[in-house]
Amino acid sequence: MKKIVYLLVLVLIASVGYSEKVFATGAIAISEEEEMYGVCTGADDKDTAKACAMKACKNHGGTECKFRVWFESCGAVAMSTKYFGVGWGADKETADEKAIENCDHNCVVVASECEK
Repeated sequence: MKKIVYLLVLVLIASVGYSEKVFATGAIAISEEEEMYGVCTGADDKDTAKACAMKACKNHGGTECKFRVWFESCGAVAMSTKYFGVGWGADKETADEKAIENCDHNCVVVASECEK
């Protein structure tokens, strides 16, 4: 009986050690007025990803940057002269396709990032 309890305790300890999030988090921020964007990958949590994407957008010249989306695998930004779309998915192709669909005004993918 002691062996079973000991084994259960070991399993519990091991599962707690591996319960942290497997994927890192990414985020996208966009400034529509300047047609600027910021994409961040590899953050430990959503708040860090959001702050990183906002900073990247501002570093690219955006003054009206707004957070748009979090993602855990891949994220993409599509833009035209007046419109934008964001997408996300399990792979780059899915994220790119969703970004184009969400833009729907002759947009092209300008950024596409995946977690490593």
